[in-house]
Amino acid sequence: MNTIDSIATPVMTTGRLFNAYVQEAKSECLRYLRNPGFLLPTLLFPSVFYLMFGIFLAHSNSADAPRYLLASYGSFGVMAPGLFGFGVSLALERDTGLLTLKRAMPMPPGAYLIGKMCMAMLVAAVISIILLCMAVFLAGVSLPASRLGMFFVLEILGVLPFCALGLLIGTLVKGQGAPGVVNLIYLPMAFLSGLWFPLSVMPSFIQSIAPLWPAYHLDQIALSVVGLGQGSVLGHVLVLVGFTAAFLLIAARRLRRYG
Repeated sequence: MNTIDSIATPVMTTGRLFNAYVQEAKSECLRYLRNPGFLLPTLLFPSVFYLMFGIFLAHSNSADAPRYLLASYGSFGVMAPGLFGFGVSLALERDTGLLTLKRAMPMPPGAYLIGKMCMAMLVAAVISIILLCMAVFLAGVSLPASRLGMFFVLEILGVLPFCALGLLIGTLVKGQGAPGVVNLIYLPMAFLSGLWFPLSVMPSFIQSIAPLWPAYHLDQIALSVVGLGQGSVLGHVLVLVGFTAAFLLIAARRLRRYG
């Protein structure tokens, strides 16, 4: 029998496999938490907007404005960790060869993407905590603990469709152009989904195309969680699941084909 064939292929134990995922997730989280250029705008944009319009200017709006804007700016806030954390970083890491290096390392192939997903969910959790604290302690929003908990979980899970979209963008554009492309998607999507202004005051054309954007569906679920939704949320959940699956499948095919 051939000596080479008789040598057993080393297999990672379950413990080492789990540790590889944990260490990659920890590395990604620490890397982005130590990057003020990513972290500060991501945390400050939704917080400052809510402070201005949900607290300081709330007296000029309806009594439900703080709750309504909590849902809207919460949805707006979790878009950035997914789009920028995946889209921009993946494009840069493909250009610099870091993605190729990670693929050559003896680590599970999914650890890289799981690590980035954990980073995005962690940042989304921090954003939701900040907004909830501002809403409850500064804006006087009164919601049962169950709804506050549901909103927190929704924000963490709500980042996933934008992680998938960011992953797709990262496979399509070069590193230098990625920030511009992401901003061209991020800001118009927020506007067209009714996150900055209620869709009821916007032109009928914008109202008709709002369901095309995942941010719209996340916002509708968030509005239901804070007690301002209309109708069932099941359809919006299914649409978000469909968006996520479609973006992931297309991105995975491109990564396998082009790297």
